[in-house]
Amino acid sequence: MSLTTTIERAAAKAQGPLPAGHPRIRAGKIGVLLVNLGTPDGTSFWPMWRYLREFLSDRRVIETSRLIWFPILYGIVLVRRPTRSGANYERIWNRERNESPLLTVTRSQAEKLAAALAAEPRLIVDYAMRYGNPSIPSAVARLKEQGCDRLVVFPLYPQYAAATTATVYDKLFDALKTMRDMPTIRGVPPYHDEPVYIEALARSIERHLAGLDFEPEIVVASYHGIPQSYFDDGDPYHCHCQKTSRLLRERLGWEKDRLITTFQSRFGRAEWIKPYTDETIEKLARDGVRKIAVINPGFSVDCLETIDEIDREVRETFLHAGGTDFSHIPCLNDGDDGMALIEELVRRELSGWI
Repeated sequence: MSLTTTIERAAAKAQGPLPAGHPRIRAGKIGVLLVNLGTPDGTSFWPMWRYLREFLSDRRVIETSRLIWFPILYGIVLVRRPTRSGANYERIWNRERNESPLLTVTRSQAEKLAAALAAEPRLIVDYAMRYGNPSIPSAVARLKEQGCDRLVVFPLYPQYAAATTATVYDKLFDALKTMRDMPTIRGVPPYHDEPVYIEALARSIERHLAGLDFEPEIVVASYHGIPQSYFDDGDPYHCHCQKTSRLLRERLGWEKDRLITTFQSRFGRAEWIKPYTDETIEKLARDGVRKIAVINPGFSVDCLETIDEIDREVRETFLHAGGTDFSHIPCLNDGDDGMALIEELVRRELSGWI
């Protein structure tokens, strides 16, 4: 007899016999859903167009009035940007699997988490993307079909922002609104100041620097930026990033000017939170700093913004401005420290359920 059948029979016994013709019930399992930002299905124009349309139509990502933004989005951005973004993705594309590195690593994280939790047979681990595929609604439907009546959702963003963490829950609850029998939900909170996260980052830095043939004068912690107006309206993201950097600096035992915080990936003409990564790194080189390393604490998985923007564009900016040595410190990804972090936070949220 399969485990699923055993659980279903136990559930049926607990609630008594079902009336004739009653729909089949599958219950008693707990889903764990890892959610990352998203990925296009391909690098050509139309897959990029679909991905960018979904991403840039999100009201939490672009808060400008639709009357102003949509003519710009459909008349300019979605005409020009798919080709340019597609070329950037093409440079980092996982050709063996024909997918983005973010999708490859997020899938691996889910597989490794499932293996780590294998001793608890009621758990089912899956993964989804906020934008693109596999979608959050499809993942929730899969978990529900497998008998999950409870669900732990893990947005893989260490620092909370409305444009990242909150929009995951927007999409999740949109999906739940269509379900007559929806699962009970728990969410993993932002973990920007969790000791296990800070320790994982510190160890990744120490391990990476130990393998270099030069010693960086400065390590730059580069986080994704948000518009200044979002921060002014109360988004805690900037504060979360600053706290992560402070705790990381304390753990490493470094002075304030050895680990500095910057923000990257700004979009449009509006002012974003500062200091900007590209401008800061160019100034460092012009001021005589010759050797630096860059880490991206706000990204759980290496992606376009880390592999291409930092390790290609920003590297070129630094070297062109007079720098001599540049190294990018990879994200935690699906390495041992990164997986220990994910497992600990998931187990905490499962407390009382298993």
